[in-house]
Amino acid sequence: MNKKTKLTKLVLSFAMLGLMSGAAVAEELSGTLAKIKDSGVIVVGHRESSIPFSYYGDNQEVIGYSQDYSNLIVEAVKKELNLPNLKVKYLPVTSKTRIQLLNNYTYDFECGSTTNNLERQKTVSFSDTIFIVGTRFLVKADSNINSINDLKGKNVVTTAGTTSEIRLNQINSKENLGIRIITPKDHGDAFNALETGRAVAFLMDDALLAGERSRAINPTEWKIVGEPLSYEAYGCMVRKDDVQFKQLMDKTIADAQKSGKALESYNKWFTQPVPPKGANMALEISPKMVELFANPNDKALD
Repeated sequence: MNKKTKLTKLVLSFAMLGLMSGAAVAEELSGTLAKIKDSGVIVVGHRESSIPFSYYGDNQEVIGYSQDYSNLIVEAVKKELNLPNLKVKYLPVTSKTRIQLLNNYTYDFECGSTTNNLERQKTVSFSDTIFIVGTRFLVKADSNINSINDLKGKNVVTTAGTTSEIRLNQINSKENLGIRIITPKDHGDAFNALETGRAVAFLMDDALLAGERSRAINPTEWKIVGEPLSYEAYGCMVRKDDVQFKQLMDKTIADAQKSGKALESYNKWFTQPVPPKGANMALEISPKMVELFANPNDKALD
């Protein structure tokens, strides 16, 4: 066998090895990525009124800070699977339905305002954190309410299926405050209960409260009060132990945070007027968020 023949066989051997490796990679796809590859469709869960995280804009398109991350993840999936024409479908979810619909494969992932905590980690997995919030109250600016102790025997609203609902029930029971708790299905309905006087305070994550306040006819009539009852970390939610998809999500999120892209998104949604009414959240970035962007992680804060 001459040198030319040997070289040809060597090249062919490496080529076959490359083909086999490519086939192996394809075969090794699992979980959500395999599902998307097989179907040619990715289904994205989103919120309808979690301003400014995930909500409907003027033309019923889904927009917001969390949606910016969601869009980056979709683009990363297209690249990873070499599916530039991947079909993207959007599914609205609520605080009560988001976990069940994820786990029964109705949608593939969600970036909204979902808290990563140890209890939820029993049934789902979370990406690197995208936002850190403090749980506080929204009240009338001329009220004398400044803390949870000022709410004894009063009506307080918080969104059903949230960690805020759990926290409020725990404190109410432990401190014997006699608070009557109202739990509508979404944040918009909760703020409506506050505006119409059915409740005197709305307990929720401070960034979400800023979003609801911005939608008021006169935002200056409302103020966010109280020391945070807790700090919570929002993450994008994926089915439990879906390692491949979580790794892709984590890398996408970390790249955005370290490159400055996430900071641009923060400033766009929290320090400037946003659609649909041009309201400004007026929420400067916190030291906790600055630290997060410098050191991306998926730690729960409870």
